[in-house]
Amino acid sequence: MNDLPTIILNNGVSIPSIGMGPGILGYSARDSKSYTNPLCQFSYRVYNKICRYPKLVNNYVNAIINSFHVGFRLIDYSSSYGDGTLIGKAIRKSGIDRNTLFLTTRISNQVQWQGNIRECLFQQLKGMNTDYIDLLMFHWPVTNVYVDTWKEMIKLYKEGYCRALGVANCHQHHIEKLMEVADIIPAVNQFEVHPLFTQKTLISYCRNLGIQVESYTALARMDDRLFRLPSLKNIAKKYNKTVAQIVLRWHIQNDLIPVVRSLNPKRQMENISIFDFKLSSDEMEEIDGININARVRYDPDNCDFTIL
Repeated sequence: MNDLPTIILNNGVSIPSIGMGPGILGYSARDSKSYTNPLCQFSYRVYNKICRYPKLVNNYVNAIINSFHVGFRLIDYSSSYGDGTLIGKAIRKSGIDRNTLFLTTRISNQVQWQGNIRECLFQQLKGMNTDYIDLLMFHWPVTNVYVDTWKEMIKLYKEGYCRALGVANCHQHHIEKLMEVADIIPAVNQFEVHPLFTQKTLISYCRNLGIQVESYTALARMDDRLFRLPSLKNIAKKYNKTVAQIVLRWHIQNDLIPVVRSLNPKRQMENISIFDFKLSSDEMEEIDGININARVRYDPDNCDFTIL
């Protein structure tokens, strides 16, 4: 699948309308917090774990390559997951032109506390074997340090190491704080959005500022409260699609960029095969009405950043 729709960000950069978030095999925020890499809390522990199983590494790399083959061009990554080496390996092995990809990475919470923003980005660039990142974000608005993180990110942006800047998991008050200290408005805010948690007010706020919203946990982690709904099953049957495809199409028609994670080739193809039909306005309203303001992830105003 080629030539998927794109969206123009507030600085003129074009971004694909759907993203693949590969995460990393073996990663769990609930695992032991011991680490040896001062720039990434989990990377060496995770790599040491999975490198004992080359098959897992190969499967991960091949899954990323397959995501390119089915049409994904936006890769959503984070320094929380590692140094990007496996992403770089997938790009090299696939033979795809790096300039056709839209690579995102995020600054981890650990790096924000340490203040090693520049070193972290350079580590990601080396791992991914590229000299620029398309979108640089911070992973969470870590209390007392995210504003300083943003200032350092702006320096890197102005030096040309990233084509756009974004934030993740930010409420309105977080963005207002950034705007008090800097003249660059984020191009993207990535936060939890799905039909169980539609976040209409925050989306509207971002839209009024020209901030593009990316929705993570776009499928609500396959929550039964969503995927067992007869209404969604009926809509899926009408279009000969899966419930997941209907939910992703709902994101697209709400002008959101859904980020999905699947290393399964069949699921990857399903996730991106959502541009050959259109939901009616009544169906969009029906899905909007599913909202029960239920998170399946963390509230950035009420969470422990040390486990994220």
